[in-house]
Amino acid sequence: MKKEAITSDRAPGAIGTYSQGIRAGNAVYLSGQLPIDPATGQLLTGDMPAQVRQVFRNLAAVAEAAGGTLADAVRVTVYLTDLKHFAVVNEVMAEFFAAPYPARAAIGVASLPRGATVEADAILVT
Repeated sequence: MKKEAITSDRAPGAIGTYSQGIRAGNAVYLSGQLPIDPATGQLLTGDMPAQVRQVFRNLAAVAEAAGGTLADAVRVTVYLTDLKHFAVVNEVMAEFFAAPYPARAAIGVASLPRGATVEADAILVT
């Protein structure tokens, strides 16, 4: 199966040996996004809703570069360094997704790259 890298300058560039997204057939796998402002390269801190919104804005930018939208998401995984923010994730996800919502997992982790408190990835079917 042919794989195609997906890139967007409206999302932070990859900081390692990975692609922002990969298309394989009609599936698009979006790499984890941190709450990084792509214009400045700076990690958002403080306001948790703003951080979660930035994560989903970044995922949306890569989804759009793949010719889709977050409405095409069938699976989302959210990583949190503190699960007390789970309710915030639910509130913000409602701004980006409509029913039927994608399948989702929320995972508590000890740490994330660059000291972030939230990261999310997604799988789309386009």
